[in-house]
Amino acid sequence: MESVDWKQYAAVLFDLDGVITPTAIVHMAAWSDLFNGYLAEHHPEQSPYTDADYFAHVDGKPRYDGVRDFLAARGITLPEGTSEDPATALTVRGLGNRKNDAFNQVLDRDGVQAYPGSVVLLDHLRQVGVPLGVVSSSANARHVLQAAGLLDRFVTVVDGLVADELHLAGKPAPDTFLHAAEVLGAAAADAVVLEDAVSGVAAGAAGHFGLVVGVDRGAGESALTTAGADIVVSDLSHLVSGGTQ
Repeated sequence: MESVDWKQYAAVLFDLDGVITPTAIVHMAAWSDLFNGYLAEHHPEQSPYTDADYFAHVDGKPRYDGVRDFLAARGITLPEGTSEDPATALTVRGLGNRKNDAFNQVLDRDGVQAYPGSVVLLDHLRQVGVPLGVVSSSANARHVLQAAGLLDRFVTVVDGLVADELHLAGKPAPDTFLHAAEVLGAAAADAVVLEDAVSGVAAGAAGHFGLVVGVDRGAGESALTTAGADIVVSDLSHLVSGGTQ
């Protein structure tokens, strides 16, 4: 178990998908359906999209950046389009909107349960009294937190919608994390970042946060450490004395 003295920190900032809730699984399925359907129809000469592509090009990034970066990795260029493009549009933003529609359909149908170990840590931090924030690239963060019954745990939610409104660069840039810390009245050096994505860990490291915790849900301990994680755990209960081992 990694020992963390949570009382020494002024704020704790959580990524959402893959850290608090297992919605990364839903996202991964939605991305796979999107890209494999697109490739099969328009680029059948290409090899299929895989989970390795998710971790290399999509994980933790704003949705349109994920589309753009995956297509670039395959040597494919599409018009950017606009955020209002329909899901049928063959543009970067049209494909991103198609993926978002699929994600919300699954969320509404199946709901979502938080990782039990993450709830253990959230309960502990509530007892400690440290203010909490969520920093997510997803535009659906509040929807997910509400579905999981956890929205009231967080003082601020800096999601993709907030980032667009304030023109904040997405992960791996540290801007969204720095904004959340500012909202909570904490300096970066006095705040903790918890992330499962390489891009998110890199954002925490670039922001010079006091502690960057990598949560290994598939990216790999080595990749998270290389990106800048100070410690890596497989479950957030490991950060609570007496938590599940």
